[in-house]
Amino acid sequence: MARSPRTIDLSGQLLFLGTGTSVGVPVIGCDCATCSSTDVRNQRTRCAVVLGLPQGHLLIDTPPDLRWQLLREGVGIVHAVLYTHAHADHLYGLDDLRMFSYYLNKRVPLCCEDWVEARIRQAFDYACAADEEPFHAGGIPLVEFRRIDTAPFELLGARVVPIRLGHGKGCVLGFRVGNVAYCTDTNHIPPESWPLLEGLDVLILDALRDRPHPTHFSLPEAIEVARKLAPRRTLFTHIGHELEHGSAMARLPAGMELAYDGLRVPLS
Repeated sequence: MARSPRTIDLSGQLLFLGTGTSVGVPVIGCDCATCSSTDVRNQRTRCAVVLGLPQGHLLIDTPPDLRWQLLREGVGIVHAVLYTHAHADHLYGLDDLRMFSYYLNKRVPLCCEDWVEARIRQAFDYACAADEEPFHAGGIPLVEFRRIDTAPFELLGARVVPIRLGHGKGCVLGFRVGNVAYCTDTNHIPPESWPLLEGLDVLILDALRDRPHPTHFSLPEAIEVARKLAPRRTLFTHIGHELEHGSAMARLPAGMELAYDGLRVPLS
């Protein structure tokens, strides 16, 4: 029997593992004020969050920084994974799930849309064969696919509401659990999705930079979305190096903040 991992207690909380854009912050080779900053809130790994649900830890996305993020925050166990989409900065840390099938003594559930599953099966073919077993415990990530769409579903003792979002010419899913919604990698909210974002305590929303971008909300655009939805608190994520934490925070409206790696917020 696998030993129990040492892990923090995230019950009733959402933890930001990463809040950075696809290249992370600092950016390789850049000496701008943000990339050179000693403020740890400007050190942004690729986007992911963990939710402490009644029956375990739910991870949203598996970025390339996943191993370091989990070690940094003391998250020793993940019970299920939920995917927003299949871009590299949200997917390519999947191999770091290998220890969790060992700890759980079963395959790790991966909840995703069909096109995301297809991408995972192509990129991680060695982990996806139904009859494949590792030559030793923890040798490969053992996973089990659970297909989702926009219909609400139950996972780890909580009701999860998928929210269709636009990401340039593509599409992604945001997710609502209770009165907290996580909406990264988007620059368009379809009409049918706005009602799903009403009455929030916390809105977590993509805000890449001040300038417009073809696939992400700019900070001014994200502020306008937050004003329309009027959650009690808005936290911006998927942040690039053009937004320095302190100076950006100083000009945000009341109730709006830049998220940062390691930030925790209560799930309501």
